[in-house]
Amino acid sequence: MLCRLSYPRHARVSRTPLLRRRREVGSAPLIALGCALLVAGCGASLNNGTTLANNQGAGLSTTAVATGSTPTDAAGAAFVPVAATPADKVAAARAADALTAPATPGSTAYKIGFQDVVEISVFKVPELSKSVQVSETGDINLPLVGEVQAAGKTAQELERELTTKLGAKYLQNPQVTVLVKEYNSQRVTIEGAVKKPGVYPIRGHSTLLQFIATAEGLDTSSDSSVVVFRQSNGQRTAARFDISDIRSGNAADPEIQSGDVIVAGSSVAKETFNNFLKLLPVASVFALL
Repeated sequence: MLCRLSYPRHARVSRTPLLRRRREVGSAPLIALGCALLVAGCGASLNNGTTLANNQGAGLSTTAVATGSTPTDAAGAAFVPVAATPADKVAAARAADALTAPATPGSTAYKIGFQDVVEISVFKVPELSKSVQVSETGDINLPLVGEVQAAGKTAQELERELTTKLGAKYLQNPQVTVLVKEYNSQRVTIEGAVKKPGVYPIRGHSTLLQFIATAEGLDTSSDSSVVVFRQSNGQRTAARFDISDIRSGNAADPEIQSGDVIVAGSSVAKETFNNFLKLLPVASVFALL
């Protein structure tokens, strides 16, 4: 015989709070996954302090990523890490702006670095004219003046200093010329869908188009998408550019700096982009503004 058990009204256990708690707990991974998929649609995944910034008019076709800055997607919605301080946002925004800023003639003079070779000429004094390599300590050694700090200075700054030193004791109105003969200290990496990937030296003022040309151009099978990765003052930044837009004059040609990594081709860039962001601290709490 089957017995039907009955419970007193006060002894019945409500399943609603338990189900509600399960649903609330179970929804957290889904919300995180949804946020990740939303961000992936913009070409990157966000981590702690990572932001997306849409810099119009600077050659950006999709996103610029900077640690701690205020992000916006292509539609203009902003993703802001809830723990980011105003100072973090300002610092990262400046880093992103620097990465996507258009290059202007003479905006940045080449700074002499370690292992560079400089050619020094003193007018009508051939015995003082020579090519010297910058030492590991950043110095060069010249007759009469001895050791002079060269690293971190432009050729023009070094010219003025040598002119002052030679004119103080040895020569009357010396005319000194300094040229960088070998660029060994500052380099840029170009990889992906280019005909000649590799590591190339920076020779003064250089732009993205110039480095693409140095790598003999994009592969014929590649699209025109290029991502530039940069780390400066503790800020990791990345920006996507469209080479076709830059060539046609519809977007500015950004300046490239020492240590930049240029990745050509959307498929290769996407993989590198994701691997780049994996190095950032893990967290995914963002507020949608």
